[in-house]
Amino acid sequence: MTQEELDAMMNGEIDDIDGLEEGSSEEVTEEATSSDDSAEIGLPPGYNEDTSHQWPLPATDENKMVHQLDDVTKESEEKATEIFDIIEGISNDLMDKEENISNAIEVITSNIELFTTLSAKFPDVEAFKTQLEKNETAVNDINETLEVLQTSGDSIMSVMDIMQYQDIHRQKIERVINVMRALSKYMNTLFEGKIEDDKRVSSAQHIVGDTHNDVASTDDIEALLAQFGN
Repeated sequence: MTQEELDAMMNGEIDDIDGLEEGSSEEVTEEATSSDDSAEIGLPPGYNEDTSHQWPLPATDENKMVHQLDDVTKESEEKATEIFDIIEGISNDLMDKEENISNAIEVITSNIELFTTLSAKFPDVEAFKTQLEKNETAVNDINETLEVLQTSGDSIMSVMDIMQYQDIHRQKIERVINVMRALSKYMNTLFEGKIEDDKRVSSAQHIVGDTHNDVASTDDIEALLAQFGN
């Protein structure tokens, strides 16, 4: 029953209370049906697919701003640590291979010196010349490989330098979080009262001039009629 219907009944303009109760029941049923429809599509009561974008999002863990930002900073830091560990492992492997290649170059260089001496003393022996050419080709290939490894190592160091910006971004997000938390605490302090909420006088349900359609329960009607009967 709306406030207007209650006022009309008290003025004697409406006699059929049962009809009003049926009408109120139908309104409640419609509201419940609307709420059920909203729940079916995963929206809070009062939301629908056409108007959901006009409403603020409900205060759930998925929509709390600071909560989400905390998750972002935590996850990004964890993933960045994993990436750094992988990059560090690759860099260490490259350094080990560079050392192995340097040792191989020393051996091949000594072979080149040996076959150069043998080719000079025994110019008629083709095997010495052939081995000399193969070792010279091998050392050139190894030097090129070493250059690639060194270039790759430099690139990895550049990647690690770039990843440092992730930490800067994390610090920026944390600064935003701190500002938001400070504003939240300030607003809570600003709206603090001297009277506890459970000790406050209850707010009036209906004020003269209201145009809303809040319904009065059956208990409210019976209590009001009892007051008039006394």
